[in-house]
Amino acid sequence: MTSPNADKPTALLASTAEAAQAAEAMLRERYEFVPLADAEQIVALGGDGFLLQTLHEMLQRGKICPVFGMNRGTVGFLMNDWRIEALRERVNRAKSFSVVPLRMEAVTVDGTSISHPAINEVSLLRETRQTAWIEVSVNGRVVLPELVCDGVLVATPAGSTAYNLSAQGPILPLGSNLMALTPISPFRPRRWRGALIPDDLKISLRVLDPKKRPVLAVADQLEVREVATVDVSIDRRLALTLLFDPEHALDERISMEQFAA
Repeated sequence: MTSPNADKPTALLASTAEAAQAAEAMLRERYEFVPLADAEQIVALGGDGFLLQTLHEMLQRGKICPVFGMNRGTVGFLMNDWRIEALRERVNRAKSFSVVPLRMEAVTVDGTSISHPAINEVSLLRETRQTAWIEVSVNGRVVLPELVCDGVLVATPAGSTAYNLSAQGPILPLGSNLMALTPISPFRPRRWRGALIPDDLKISLRVLDPKKRPVLAVADQLEVREVATVDVSIDRRLALTLLFDPEHALDERISMEQFAA
């Protein structure tokens, strides 16, 4: 057996999907891996959802390692191609990218406060058939007194090609130091299609009628129901590192999405 990286102990994680489990078995036959607690880097097998889960688990543990993902899921935009050969060489020559998550600070109608990181986006979504009425502020200044919509989201550059893009939001290059503020099915103002916000500012979202028109907040995979206010800002203390094959690096993938049919 050989180690994926002679200098760094490596852990292997896999989603529960059948393809990921089969790939894990093949890699363990060929390479040596260490327990997660002893790892300095991680190889993750699955899709984008599993990669986000892995990154969030690292944030919870307080031990952050570079992650080299291989796609054994569906889309796999944040993953490298699956190959069993030359894993050590691939990880050694991989290009690293820093991904800085958002921090969601939500307060519910009953006064409960929830803080949670979001690597892709923070979304506010209506809970019932009633449209959401949301006041939008940037750094304490009200920029939209009343946004009537199905929802609104704040996305990072790494997450700008996910839900944000589906909601007709802009694609943000890595290193742009911007957040995308994107409405979801806006009804009023009809012509407002979102904004680009410098990532050193704070976005505040206040639900104007939270009892009649309840709204839930979602930070990646965490849902908080019946929110009254949500503050979103970049949390630079929690920078994460993703590893990519140089020929399929994340910055190039994001840039090329602007030209996808």
